[in-house]
Amino acid sequence: MSAEDLEKYETDMELQLYREYRDIVRQFTYVVETERRFYLANSVDLHVRNASGEVYFELEMSDAWVWDMYRPARFVKHVRVVTFKDVNVEELDKPDISLPGT
Repeated sequence: MSAEDLEKYETDMELQLYREYRDIVRQFTYVVETERRFYLANSVDLHVRNASGEVYFELEMSDAWVWDMYRPARFVKHVRVVTFKDVNVEELDKPDISLPGT
């Protein structure tokens, strides 16, 4: 496989992942961003921990989808993430009415 073929493959995978995200994002309540991954989840529990003066974050999510083109299964029932970097959790806007074609 040439470098050009590999780049085309990765571009196609990223486009496929984006399309999957676009199709499923409305099924989730939260968007979660860590330094390594991007998640969609319906339940998020974030704890700030302190061990020997070191601060870290423990994040638990249920009913989640993982943005990772190399994972064969992106839907997971339960995820636990421990990180020393900041975590961003945002609640998605859930409009009451959805217009056809949007």
